Amino acid sequence: MKELVEVIAKSLVEKPELVVVTETETEEAFVVELKVDPADMGKVIGRQGRIAKAIRAVVKAASSKYDKKVIVEIMQ
Repeated sequence: MKELVEVIAKSLVEKPELVVVTETETEEAFVVELKVDPADMGKVIGRQGRIAKAIRAVVKAASSKYDKKVIVEIMQ
């Protein structure tokens, strides 16, 4: 899931070299944290969070083969 979020985020931002994606695993879920340059934060979130919701929907669809939930957090 980490690679998927990284590819999506790098295609959206102006400074792809500053995109950092970390993945941690808990007992019930994978947590994917996305950090981007503050100037690119609006491009990743989108108007009214539409892009962020779309990223989460794509990751949820891709994670259907796993038994665990995948949570995508956009960090500052």
